[in-house]
Amino acid sequence: MSELSLHRPTWAEISLSALTGNYLTLKRQLTGNAQLMAVVKADAYGHGAVQCARALESIGADWFGVALVEEGIELRQAGITRPVFCLGGFWRTQGELILAHDLTPALFRMDLSEELNARAVEAGRIVNFHLKVDTGMGRLGVPISELAEFALALKRFDHLKLDGVMTHFADADGLETGYTELQMRRFEDAVTTLRELGFDPTWRHAANSAGLHAYPQARGNLARAGAAMYGLTRDVLTPRLEAPPLRPVMSWKSRIIMLKTVPAETPLGYGCSFITSRESRIATLPVGYADGFRRALSNKGQVLVRGRFVPVVGRVSMDLTLVDVTDVPGVELGDEVTLLGKQDSLKIVAEDLAEQVATISYEIVTGISARVPRQYISA
Repeated sequence: MSELSLHRPTWAEISLSALTGNYLTLKRQLTGNAQLMAVVKADAYGHGAVQCARALESIGADWFGVALVEEGIELRQAGITRPVFCLGGFWRTQGELILAHDLTPALFRMDLSEELNARAVEAGRIVNFHLKVDTGMGRLGVPISELAEFALALKRFDHLKLDGVMTHFADADGLETGYTELQMRRFEDAVTTLRELGFDPTWRHAANSAGLHAYPQARGNLARAGAAMYGLTRDVLTPRLEAPPLRPVMSWKSRIIMLKTVPAETPLGYGCSFITSRESRIATLPVGYADGFRRALSNKGQVLVRGRFVPVVGRVSMDLTLVDVTDVPGVELGDEVTLLGKQDSLKIVAEDLAEQVATISYEIVTGISARVPRQYISA
């Protein structure tokens, strides 16, 4: 008996072959000896960080990117040996963990630089870091106007090595190019400033998925592949250019656990928000908003049953959802239902769900909760 068979019949399938294929497709956009960082933060965008990182390391992934030190530790404890970069830096109490687990942090605060240097002195080690520069995103990073002063202050930390410099684009997926081009100029100025001050960073990285796709001149010698690596494209990459041939990595499935025929004028679900207009065949699915199937899909979402689209009827509940299968011949208990993915010639992608609930595909896949088991497949 498989582990999956012990769960209720709602699960996500993660195609490791699609994941590794996407990584290699994106890597081919780079030139020379440039490297590609596989970003596996937020549990690999909901796909499972450890399993995804293991698959990517098996094909020679250059770097892994995480948001949190805790995420980096999880990779190390799972046996990942490639460089792990902490995009969000670290907290004051985590300097020792950076050293203990051989993580490379972003640095952008002087107090954290002092903390990391102190821990490095205690350990008798030199610790590499990447200096994060704010060229226009406005979240993390040393402001351009303060860069020279900040960099000069770093020189007193003789156990820290500035091995990289990075920034993050705010609008690389947009139709207009002006703001990203301004950020690129600011970043190049920042690199020049650091070199004039005597620093020689090995790594220069600015391009995220959207930057990698639309701005070849921004790829530097290290780029960061996040959402695109998981096959998310429509709201990730600019519509100005054709997207590369990337495959969605995640499918999300369930099964019908109850079928009933109800007469016309039957109210369904909380608040009686849907009332049948005809005799209807209604199927119950064991999935709800606690699993990440958004309540905003009530009375407007759709799923695939026997190769046909069927509508969500009534409000999505915490654990259950109703769909109308009246127009699908031969529906039976236990039939597989696709919430995300392909059935026959039809498909539902994360971008479709995102558009229906006024969000982005990132939020859809990261929002599929931990109580939905992930099944890893090679197809």
